[in-house]
Amino acid sequence: MSLSLEQKKAQVSEVVESIGKSSTGVLAEYRGMTVQQMTNLRRIAHDEGVWIKVVKNNLAKRAIKDSEFECLTDYFVGPVLFSLSKDPVSLAKVVIKFEKDNKEFKVSIGAMSGSLIDHETFVRLSKTPSREELLAKLIGGMKAPTAKLVTTLNEIPAKFVRTLAAVAASRE
Repeated sequence: MSLSLEQKKAQVSEVVESIGKSSTGVLAEYRGMTVQQMTNLRRIAHDEGVWIKVVKNNLAKRAIKDSEFECLTDYFVGPVLFSLSKDPVSLAKVVIKFEKDNKEFKVSIGAMSGSLIDHETFVRLSKTPSREELLAKLIGGMKAPTAKLVTTLNEIPAKFVRTLAAVAASRE
């Protein structure tokens, strides 16, 4: 079924809009996947803030023209799934985990900041802690010296009170 000109324009504008919000993109081969698997992938991706769409290759090439994802132009061959995200780690975690669980899904290439990224880089990115985990570690590291200082300062009057209690107990 062929798309009308208006539908094509709408798809291109949707991709362009998503590109504007993203820093990382991935192309993956999805040949042989069932509808249930695609639905599951879309659900997982949506929960992680990852945009996933199957777009006709010619329309995708038009959409990425003059963007930082233009380096992917030559890789839109055959049935490919286009994924975009603002957070490269969450995108890598979604696609690499799904690739491990589904043999039909194969990550082919990606782009970040105008440069191509190979499969191995995405595997390494998927092992990186998420932004939230890194922020939690940073806050914990910043909180530890303060907590230790408060504990130390609190120990001075506590020790004094224990000493007074011991003296009072010895006088009785």
